[in-house]
Amino acid sequence: MEQTTSGPDGPSLLRNVISASGAFEGSEDIAVARDLARGFLTDVQAVHGLPVSGRVLGTVQLVVSELVTNARKYAPGPCLLTLEVDGGAIEVSVWDGNPTPPAILGPDPTRIGQHGLELVMAVSQSFTVCREPVGKRITATIVLADDPGGDVVGRQP
Repeated sequence: MEQTTSGPDGPSLLRNVISASGAFEGSEDIAVARDLARGFLTDVQAVHGLPVSGRVLGTVQLVVSELVTNARKYAPGPCLLTLEVDGGAIEVSVWDGNPTPPAILGPDPTRIGQHGLELVMAVSQSFTVCREPVGKRITATIVLADDPGGDVVGRQP
């Protein structure tokens, strides 16, 4: 767990971030990335006492799988997966060495394949693509707890 505080110029702010990360190179590592996410969220619930629904566990594994698959498919070299829980949500972030943003296609039921980012965006509260000095970072945020009314918490249409 990481704790950060603000400097002397601002009010002291203590922030608890629970995180895990891993580097992945081969397509066989996609399953390892999903396992990392599952183990991380299991610990978030068991060790830190934060609620993680079964839906969220499956959703995060789907997002990890799609983002790591895209990084392995379209970028040379390794990709880095970072999982961070802060403020009741998990950020799934994947960095890769290709600076070109992904093509995000609109829904098309007749298209075969290339629906991964469409799915990620549909199940995430937020989705961002940021260029970095080397490569890019794609981040999807997923709320940890389901809505008390049973509604799925994600992006609003």
